[in-house]
Amino acid sequence: MPEKPPTPTQSDEALFEVYRRGDLGTLRLLIERHQEDLLRFLVRLMGDRQLAEDVFQDAFLQVHQSADTFDATRKFRPWLFTIAANKGRDLLRKKGRRQEVDLHAPVSGPGGGAGEGGRTMYVDLMEIDIPTPGSAIENEERDGLVQRALGDMPYALREILLLAYFQRLSYSQIAAELGIPLGTVKSRLHSAVASFATKWKMANGEAKE
Repeated sequence: MPEKPPTPTQSDEALFEVYRRGDLGTLRLLIERHQEDLLRFLVRLMGDRQLAEDVFQDAFLQVHQSADTFDATRKFRPWLFTIAANKGRDLLRKKGRRQEVDLHAPVSGPGGGAGEGGRTMYVDLMEIDIPTPGSAIENEERDGLVQRALGDMPYALREILLLAYFQRLSYSQIAAELGIPLGTVKSRLHSAVASFATKWKMANGEAKE
């Protein structure tokens, strides 16, 4: 009996399992499902829309490349957002020395299967409708103040604050995804909250002057 095609109502994990078996089009469903939240997260994290879009692409490319090693007992979304956070950190460290990814190179399925005609391009999977800079992501004054406060924080604190409060990951999930002790998560998050509160007050004070 032929396998039923994936549907948008399936869980992330079910869709990713279909993708791991060689259905490249399923990755597109996952990209479309997470594009808005992930891009918003990355704009907050990177403080720059173009960098956020670059990291967005790199994150899903890493998902493709790491598909065979994904632990099927884990949740897909925390894994995806942690990959994106790590890619963001790497990009900022390289400071313009980032090796460009050839998005026009053919890709094959994780299990070795190729897409239709044997030449599915990764860039084809990335052709999605990303909101424009004038959208609600960036166009409100409050949003700008939040971004200013976040931008003044060290990356490690900004990352953990966004994972905990934006993505609602638990302490244990953050510890597992970032590979740090639970105590470090708690202390770092405490510092992040205190830092954001200070930066927020400063941003608001400057805005009112």
